[in-house]
Amino acid sequence: MPEYRVVDAFTDRPLAGNPAAVLVLDDAYPDLWAQGVAAEFNLSETAFARRTEDPDADFELRWFTPKAEVDLCGHATLATAHALTEAGFEGPIRFSTRSGVLTVQREDGRLWMDFPARPATGIEEPEGLAEALGARPLWVGSGGTDDLLVELESEAVVRSLDPDQAGLARIPARGVIVTARGEGRADLVSRFFAPNVGVPEDPVTGSAHTVIAPFWAERLGRTEFLAHQASRRGGDLHLRLAGDRVLIGGDAVTVATGNLHL
Repeated sequence: MPEYRVVDAFTDRPLAGNPAAVLVLDDAYPDLWAQGVAAEFNLSETAFARRTEDPDADFELRWFTPKAEVDLCGHATLATAHALTEAGFEGPIRFSTRSGVLTVQREDGRLWMDFPARPATGIEEPEGLAEALGARPLWVGSGGTDDLLVELESEAVVRSLDPDQAGLARIPARGVIVTARGEGRADLVSRFFAPNVGVPEDPVTGSAHTVIAPFWAERLGRTEFLAHQASRRGGDLHLRLAGDRVLIGGDAVTVATGNLHL
């Protein structure tokens, strides 16, 4: 029976950050089975890792929301690396993914992921976006993902959002990242809404920060930040922009283990 772990990512305490289910498998598996397992866990992401013969990677890694497979997921990558280190695998860990080979290694007690930077380009504000968010954007862009990046007036506005999910689902994007300059210990804050892939609000989104980091680097004139995703659970991400790469550091905690009876 396949074993699983549920790991809270981007937090150093349980019941915070973003939970992901992680399965490390020995054999190939059907896509339909993986999608069904992800729907059963009903978390924002379920990660499936298995050993690969690719000389440039140690594991194949795929990510599924309850509705669809995605090209990039940060918190489930962090959760998978955490699960593998708990199982005795010593890093750096190289994952073969839809977004290329991604490497995770431990530094100063924290796991760091090496992801491609995906700078956003300014676009015309989509019709209905402000109404769906309940806030007026200062700037709207589209990054190298299928997500929109939306700058809002303040951290307080980001935190207070209660968007119209049906309205957001009509926006032609995988998800909507909202961000503002931080007003406390964090340099910047964000939230992420993706009803089109079955995730009304993702608690903490590593992939969104491949878009966020270049945006704030240009505006703040810095390449290192502490980011806080201001969902109800909340989570912290340490960001370093290095050319066309974003290093994302975070903690993780295992909260459950078990077996699938499938």
